[in-house]
Amino acid sequence: MTPWQRFTTVARGGTTDRVPAALIVDSPWLPGYAGIDTLDYFLREDVWLKINRDLLERFPDVAWIPGFWIEYGMAAEPSAFGARVIWHHDRPPSIEPVRGGLADLADIEPPDPREHGLMPLVLQRYANLERQGIRAKMVAARGPFAVANWALGATDLMLALATAPAAIARFLDTATTTVIAFLRAQLDTLREPEGILLLDDLVGMISPEMFERFARPVFARIFAEFDGLIKVFHNDTPCMHLVKPFATLGFDVFNFSHAMDIGIVQAAMPGIALMGNVPPYTVMAEGTPAQVEQCAHECIRKTGGRGLILSAGGGISPGTPAEAVDALVRASRQVIR
Repeated sequence: MTPWQRFTTVARGGTTDRVPAALIVDSPWLPGYAGIDTLDYFLREDVWLKINRDLLERFPDVAWIPGFWIEYGMAAEPSAFGARVIWHHDRPPSIEPVRGGLADLADIEPPDPREHGLMPLVLQRYANLERQGIRAKMVAARGPFAVANWALGATDLMLALATAPAAIARFLDTATTTVIAFLRAQLDTLREPEGILLLDDLVGMISPEMFERFARPVFARIFAEFDGLIKVFHNDTPCMHLVKPFATLGFDVFNFSHAMDIGIVQAAMPGIALMGNVPPYTVMAEGTPAQVEQCAHECIRKTGGRGLILSAGGGISPGTPAEAVDALVRASRQVIR
């Protein structure tokens, strides 16, 4: 089986010849790993393509999620709402909230992913990939709470949930419409898409009551839109209080915080594949290969290797050495079914 076949088989509830290894990688890690300026990574399509192709050769046993990911840090969706993007040579762009805040955003029209912000650039580059014969399998977008966080700022978002519930609900609905449209537009550029990745850490910071009121309707709506595709949800905020509610949203794979015990999460999310759960910074980036293997084997032990996709408990952190990825792969190879 190929790494992608192992990943998709486990994502759909099947078993494979060994535990899959998969990693989320993007602009916080790849430019530093390749030793180039972050702006060159974004602007030079030839360099970006070579880096992503080289991953397949250097790490042939890893499924890269989403793989050939065209992104501009967190900026694509919030830029379409008017958030200011600040570019850097050594890290992904920063984002300043929209100056008018919720007063300007509560009733804004949903932006068009084919015309507004950085989203059209993402779509064009996916189309270019297809023209070069490269078949990306999965696309990605930030979730509605993540978009609201960057457009409003985290403090104003949390305050609005408590003090302006009607207004923030309207904006979250608009953000959801935008996320769905952006994902669909990306999928439309691909010949044979197989999945989506939705990333939203901010939703992990709210209470169960706030989740039911504000989050469940928008997240369930997103996942329901993509029936038949593999749906991966990334939230690496420690949020054990939301694991059981998350389990009913309709996604297939959960990538979550290393601070959450993988055995407990598995018990709370039957039928959902777990993607993790090696600490991305203290172990993958700063630890030894032996520590990576030890943590990976602990994940296998706690889950019995069932429904498990070995990964970091989040995206790959800046500074993670190739040897850490090699160690993760070694651990996955040692469990032959």
